[in-house]
Parts: sequence; C-alpha cells; structure tokens
Amino acid sequence: METIPTVAERRAESWREELRQGMKAKERTAIHRVEMNELDPDYRSHNNEEVNQGLTEEQALREAQRCLDCVTPTCMEGCPVSIQIPSFIKNIERGNFLEAARVLKETSALPAVCGRVCPQEKQCESRCVHVKMKKAPVAIGYLERFAADYERESGQIAVPECAPSKGIKIAVVGSGPAGLSFAGDMAKRGYDVTVFEALHEIGGVLKYGIPEFRLPNRIVEVEIDGLRKMGVQFITNCIVGKTISYDDLHADGFRGIFVASGAGLPNFMNIPGENLIGVMSSNEYLTRVNLMHAASTDADTPVFRGKHVAVIGGGNTAMDSVRTARRLGAARAMIVYRRSEEEMPARIEEVKHAKEEGVEFLTLHNPIEYLGDENGRVKHMRLQRMELGEPDASGRRRPVPVEGAVETIDVDEVIVSVGVSPNPLIPQAFAGLEISKRGTIIVGEADMRSSLADVYAGGDIVRGGAPYTFDTIQIFRQQFPTAELWWLLGMDSLLKLHTWKKWQTLVRQTNIACSNRNGGALATSTSPPRRPCPTDAAPASHKPRANCTAG
Repeated sequence: METIPTVAERRAESWREELRQGMKAKERTAIHRVEMNELDPDYRSHNNEEVNQGLTEEQALREAQRCLDCVTPTCMEGCPVSIQIPSFIKNIERGNFLEAARVLKETSALPAVCGRVCPQEKQCESRCVHVKMKKAPVAIGYLERFAADYERESGQIAVPECAPSKGIKIAVVGSGPAGLSFAGDMAKRGYDVTVFEALHEIGGVLKYGIPEFRLPNRIVEVEIDGLRKMGVQFITNCIVGKTISYDDLHADGFRGIFVASGAGLPNFMNIPGENLIGVMSSNEYLTRVNLMHAASTDADTPVFRGKHVAVIGGGNTAMDSVRTARRLGAARAMIVYRRSEEEMPARIEEVKHAKEEGVEFLTLHNPIEYLGDENGRVKHMRLQRMELGEPDASGRRRPVPVEGAVETIDVDEVIVSVGVSPNPLIPQAFAGLEISKRGTIIVGEADMRSSLADVYAGGDIVRGGAPYTFDTIQIFRQQFPTAELWWLLGMDSLLKLHTWKKWQTLVRQTNIACSNRNGGALATSTSPPRRPCPTDAAPASHKPRANCTAG
C-alpha cells in the first residue's frame, strides 16, 4: 500500500506553487460560484432521470480556480473521510481530472455517491475560507462528483492500491454507506473483508432509500464494483443475528466484526388513524418503489398511486418521498412539517427541487388525526396549526399548538417520515453489547470499539437520528469562532447526554445551561454512572461552563 503524501508535501509541489502564482487571491475570490446544471422541473417531475446533470469541464475548471489552496485547509476538518480536498481540486484546475479522482479514492470508497448526496453545506463547505469572507464556499461536492464521473465515463477507472493480505478475516454487517466505506478502508489495509447484507441487493439505503432521480443505481453499482476489484466479498440475503449468529462468524474464522446495520426502524407519531390503509412509513414507501419496483404495472406488490399525498416530516427522506409521490402522479403532493422552513433539516437543494416540482409546503402544521372511509382507507387528515416557541434540546425552536386552530384536508395517502430508530437486531442478538437508551451501540469515540472486544460499529447504528445539535454547534463555532456559545437543555436531556454521539466534542465547544422541565426534579431522577468529564481536561483558555437552575 502506497504512502499518501501529507497535505503540506502536496502543497509544496512545484505545479501547485505555479498555480497559486498564476492567479491572485483577489481574482479567485471574485469568481462567482458555479450553478449546477439541472433538468427542467416540468419534465423531470414525471420521470426518474437524475435531476442534477453535473458540471461541464469548463465549469469545473472555473470553479476549481476559486480554491485558495490554503496553508491550513479548514475544509478538510469537515470531511468525515479526510479527503485531501485542495489536492483534488487543484488537480482539476490544472486539467488532470483522472489524478483528481485518484486522490479522492485514497480515502473515499464512494466519491461519486458522496459528491451527490453528502451534506457538504454542513461539512466541508461550511469550513471553506470563503464563508469567513461572507462569500459562497467552493462547490466541493460538485467538483467531487465531476472528478468521479469523469473517471467513470473515461473508462480508465483506477483501483486503489491495497496492502498485501494479512490473512485476517473481517465481517461487515450492512452494505450501506458506513459498511461500504469501512470495507474499502480495510481492504486497502490488507484485510480480507466480507460484507453481509440482509436484502437481495448490495447498497443498503443508497439503493432502497434514495430515489434514482437523486442517486442513480448505476452510480452505486460502479462504486460497489470498485470494492469487488479490491477484493471485498459480498453475501446477500443473509441476516446477521438470524441467518448467521455471532458465534457462527467466529466459527467461520472472522476475527473482527464491524456493525453498520443502520437505523431502519421507522418512527410513528402514535396518533389516531395511523393504522388506516394508505398510511405508511417512508421506509416502506421508498423501499417498495426503489428496490421492489412497486411502481411498475406488473409489480408483485404494487404501491398505491395517491392523488392527494401528504408526507409528514421535513428531512431529506421526506423530500425523497414527496418527490416520488409527485412522479407517481400525485396531483397534490404536500410536505407537512410542524416547524418553519428555516428549521427543516433537509438540504436546501432538496427543498428547492421539491418546490420547483410543484410540491406544496404546509409548514407550522402537525397532524393530530387521520380519518378513514367505510373501507378503512385514509380519507382526511386533521392538522393542528403550530407556532414556534423556545429552543428545545435539538437546538431548534419548539413548535407549540395554536389553540383552536385545527383544519381538515383531503388525503388518500400519508407517508410518515418523522425519523428512524436504530436497527434493533444486532443489539438484541449480540449478548454483552452495551446499548444506549436510544438503542444505539455505545462505542469509543476514538476507536469505535464496542463493549465486545472484537465488535466495532459506525454509522446510524451508533449515531441514531440526525445530529441536529452537533451540526448546529459546529456551524455556529465555525461562523463565530470567538463567540461565547451557550446551549440550553432540559435536565432530562442532560442525564442522557453521555449516550449522545460526540457528546464530548459538544461540551468542549459550548457552555451548558440546564433547567428542570415542568414536573422534573434532579434529586428524584435516576442518574447514570458518572463518567470522566472532558471539561476537566479542557484547556483553561476554552473551558466550558455549566449552569443549572430549577424551572
């Protein structure tokens, strides 16, 4: 396995120096951010063709010039897989697109996928130096997609160099983005990796959860084929914990297990009428359409094509669901969300696309009951008007009902997309695995090791739902690096804080103020065992404070 040059070593190369000298920083910052080429909304809303069409070579070259090639590339701090971002972008700027793709593959197993669906605006792009200058960040995601697509379309797809085989077998549970990324990393290091997938196709949520108009399956297949060429093996229709047990894996010679089984258990609101025909989770809806081809006329399990479809929620999955409903012929496709549009966790681009395709947004509304017809099919939905109150534990303003403001609207299909819970199968099947109250696997932040010495975990089975608080604090800290941040949360949330993903990082970056909610009392609460507090070791110059009050 080749040694990857450091950021500093690559930046010091003569061609990089020539690029920096060839254009002044002022000229680079004056270039306007590129706009993604898209299919016409009226056309695309009736088919599954990919909406984003990618950048032309000219657009990519121009956008790459915006990168200032910083001495300390803060953009890399926001990349979960530590891509050397300036290096691949500067290779684009000099016209060496295949080398740009090769740099991406050094640390990323899924560059074409990540370039399409990763939330760059919350990750790498949020750390771009252009943001500090009150300018649009470099379009890192667009450029990543461009390089990966160029390589694929050129037919010169490079396979990352892998270390000689160590003869050590590693099992990966789940073939979603976390499982595939881990498999690629381990294969590069010389491990014999086998990925176990419960479904009949490899790809996990990339296949069943994300529609082809956002992430075509052919793109996912190319990435998976690249892993196969690296030696990764795949076994489908195999449920670890049922088809094969923890002991079976050991008997087969696997010395390490990485659990990436995701968060596929849908949440519901537990309101009257949720058991009516026509009310389903987004997981079921998207899986049937995307994976089981339920929209086909000859499907074994055809999906109902609603004409008045309401999707409950405001995340990316909700946008995928409502845009799918629109493509299946819905005359009225609605997003029903209890907060305002500003609080929506969905990507800005996905909200934009949904609006362009004719989706109606009923923000500050919350369903309280579904009403059915004589056949037990959903017919009406009662909506409670909401207004925003004080921020809750997620950092977003809490929605509060407006007294007496209830309306009823016609619906013939409701898709519930209000979050998911971790897949419970592995936590239940692996005896001795330490589990949080939310059902996530507890792992060490540094090594991702669980309470079982040979079991590691990552992705949504560890993270759980979307980390709104973490994302919010990271963005605020980036935008206001010297500001004194305070995080207000309830005492009940404080008692569970040690189970949150990256809680140590949270308390290092912000001060905490907590208060008992109505009826709560710290003295009567059952506190978890005390763990070492990271603030004890925090630098004196930036040691968070904590204030607690009764409320």
